[in-house]
Amino acid sequence: MDKRIKLIYLILILTLNFSCVEKKSTEKETNKSELVATSKTDTLKFTSGIRAIFQDTKGNYWIGSHNEGLSFYNGKSFEYFTTNEGLADNQIRSIQEDENGIIWFGTANGVSSYDRKSINNHPVYGNSETEWAKTDNDQWFNAGTKQGVYRYDGQKLNYLAFPNPKVISSGNLYAVTGISKGKNKMLWFGTYAGVFGYNGNQFTTINDETLRLTEESEKLHVRSILEDSRGRLWIGNNGIGVILKSGDSIINFSKEQGKLIPMNEFEANTLSNQFAKNTGLQSVFAIAEDSEGNIWFGDRDSGAWKYDGKTLSNYNIDTKLNSQMIWSIYEDQDKNLLLGMAEGGIYKFNGKTFDKWH
Repeated sequence: MDKRIKLIYLILILTLNFSCVEKKSTEKETNKSELVATSKTDTLKFTSGIRAIFQDTKGNYWIGSHNEGLSFYNGKSFEYFTTNEGLADNQIRSIQEDENGIIWFGTANGVSSYDRKSINNHPVYGNSETEWAKTDNDQWFNAGTKQGVYRYDGQKLNYLAFPNPKVISSGNLYAVTGISKGKNKMLWFGTYAGVFGYNGNQFTTINDETLRLTEESEKLHVRSILEDSRGRLWIGNNGIGVILKSGDSIINFSKEQGKLIPMNEFEANTLSNQFAKNTGLQSVFAIAEDSEGNIWFGDRDSGAWKYDGKTLSNYNIDTKLNSQMIWSIYEDQDKNLLLGMAEGGIYKFNGKTFDKWH
């Protein structure tokens, strides 16, 4: 009788150990999923908005959507990947490639990377007390609704909190909406309530307080940011247009160009989408510079705008679209200018107008 009990006990222990090993193996695989496409199509099927466009060193395109995950285009077909394939989140906000050819995806809920074999999600280290630092090979990402940024230093993903301005409101007012690398090792972080510049030693802060903006209708609501090849800083806002910082001078570029609609008129007409659609550079969600030095703006209501240094030109993207809203602007290796639309499509500039891309 004792031998039977011992045998049953031994079998039970072995079964439990096997179960634990199997569970640990599964958990490990969850963080390192093989990149297997959910489907393939000849045309891009996203409908929720294009948040990011990127072409890697091998010539492949990576396209991030608002809530449908990621698409990979090799020149022949589009393949699709979501959280089911290992992504940290289905909202892809940024895409970049490091010096080792690893593709990085900044999502709404963490950071994922692809090493040409599998997807890895990266745990976050640090807290609000983590010391700020930077090197030339760092990868930088938004930190979701946190009032700071993620920095990957080649070994681990660190969370760095922004230095608190003198006046700071609760909530996610200083959550990152855009990142731009500038001259003199400067990094610019656009957040809803302002901009932080960091050169590795000290911060530059641009917000309502430093700009002395007191009227509610004039306050910053930053949605895009770019330091161009000439060192000018362009700050796109949702409501007060484009702020331009050139040296020590800061102006409202939209207002100076006569493209800023008074807020009461803008809000009244936005519902009908007529007045803002035709005239305003008001709500700028994307800014980019092309290889010829032109600055491009993507507006929520009025489509694309090009500034060649003298003239500001407006382009209606496609009259068939319900919305002309542009979420991303990207120039590829063949100098094709691509626009990621809020309705999910991508359009290419032909020199005069925009055509649907694939």
